[in-house]
Amino acid sequence: MKNIIRPLFFSTLFYLTACQSTEKNNGPGQPTLRKASIAEIEVGIKDYIARKTQQSNGYFIVNDRGREFKMRLVRVHTEYLSSLGPGKQFACVDLVDTTGDVYDVDFFMDGGPEKMEVTETSVHKLNGKPYYAWKQKADKTWFRLPMKEATNGLLGVVEGVDHFEFYYHVNLKDLKSKAKIWVPLASSDAYQSVEVRSVYFPDRYDTLKEDEFGNTILFAELSPKHSSDSIHISYRVTRKERGPVAEKLTDASRHLVSNATMPIGGRFEEIARTAIKGKNSSDLMKARALYDYVIDNMRYMKYGNFGGGDSNYACDVKTGNCSEFHSLFISLARSIGIPSRFAIGASIPSDRNDGGIDGYHCWAEFYADGKWWPVDISEANKYTALATYYFGHHPANRIELTRGRDLKIKPGPKSGPVNFLAYPYLEIDGKEVRAKATFTFRRVTPA
Repeated sequence: MKNIIRPLFFSTLFYLTACQSTEKNNGPGQPTLRKASIAEIEVGIKDYIARKTQQSNGYFIVNDRGREFKMRLVRVHTEYLSSLGPGKQFACVDLVDTTGDVYDVDFFMDGGPEKMEVTETSVHKLNGKPYYAWKQKADKTWFRLPMKEATNGLLGVVEGVDHFEFYYHVNLKDLKSKAKIWVPLASSDAYQSVEVRSVYFPDRYDTLKEDEFGNTILFAELSPKHSSDSIHISYRVTRKERGPVAEKLTDASRHLVSNATMPIGGRFEEIARTAIKGKNSSDLMKARALYDYVIDNMRYMKYGNFGGGDSNYACDVKTGNCSEFHSLFISLARSIGIPSRFAIGASIPSDRNDGGIDGYHCWAEFYADGKWWPVDISEANKYTALATYYFGHHPANRIELTRGRDLKIKPGPKSGPVNFLAYPYLEIDGKEVRAKATFTFRRVTPA
C-alpha cells in the first residue's frame, strides 16, 4: 500500500489550524461548513456504518489489500475521534468480520456535521497487530509507514526516561440512589515519581490504604444529587524504563497463591509443564517458555467477554486484552513454582505528545535468578519485533496505578475483594456498575 500523506488526528495539528476560521465557505450557493465536535463525529461515523450496513444485507463492507471484508461494528474509539478542520474528520473504529477477527479501521470523512461521507478507509490492525505505523513529518502532517520501517518509538516504546502529565476523569451519571466509589491514586516508587497536582470530588472523600500491596485508594459516598457530576485527578509523572531488578524475595508464598480469576494448578500446571519440557535448567528459561507459549497461543482481541483478567476465559477462548494475557501467564508461572505478580495503569502513547489514551494497560513480573523480571506479553504479541525487548523490560512511557489482585479494601464493596483496580469501582445498591472513565495525557519537558 502506498504511503498517503494525511493531516491526522493528533492535537499537534490543531496548533496549525488554531488561527484559522472554524467555518469554511465552499463557494457561491454552497453551504458553509463548520468544525464538527467529537460527539458529532461519533454520531456521523456510526450513522455512516449503519447506513452502509443496511444497504449490504446486514454487513459493513470494507475492501482492503485486495480482499472484501464483511463486518459488524464493535466500538468507536472515541479517544481518537478528531476534527481536522471544517468539513474534515478522522475516526478509528473496531469492526469484527464473519470469522470473529477484529479489525481496527481508520476512516477519513468529508462534509459538515449534518452529513459526513467517508473518503478513505484502510485496515490498520488485525486483532491488535498493526499493518502500518503513523509518523509525523516536520510540517505536522502524518503519513503511513510500513511496519518494517517503524522504529521502537513508533511501536510504543520510550526508552530511558519519560515526563508527562496524566489526567484521570470519571463521569458520574444515573445515580438514582446512594452509591459508593473507589478510585485508585497513583504513588511514587523507585521507577516513577508521581506528583498529584489536583484532586476533585463532588463531595467529601477519604484516602484509604490497601495493606497487602500498598495501594492508595480514594473513597467517597455519593447520592443522586451528584449525578452528572465528575471526578478529576491530575498528575505530573517522571517514569524510568525498567529492566530486571535484583531483590531478595522474603515471602515467595504471596506470589504463588491462587486468585479468584487467576487460579493455579490443574490444567494450568499441565499446560505449563508441557511448555517447559526440555527447559528445566532454570526458572528464567521456564518463564521464557511460558512467555512464548502465551504469545503463540493467544490473540489480542477486544471482543467478547474480555477485560476481566480471567485465566480460565483466556485458556478457553485464547483471546483477550492485556489482562487475559498476563493473568494466563501468572497462572501458568505460579502453577510451576515461579513467583509472579500483576500491576495495572496506563500506557502513554509514544508517537505523539498529547491526547487520548485507549484505556488501561497491565503487565506482569516474575522472579528468577534473584531478580524481578518485567514482561509485557500483550505488547510483544502485537509487535513481534519487540518480543525480546518485552521479556525483561517495561518502557518509560507508562504510569502504574495499582498492583496486585483480589484487593481487600476497608471499607470495601459488598461483593468482597476487588479483582483489580484501574477504572473506578462504583457500587450502587450493593451492585457494581460500570463508571465511565477516560484517560488523557500531555508530554512535558523536565523541570
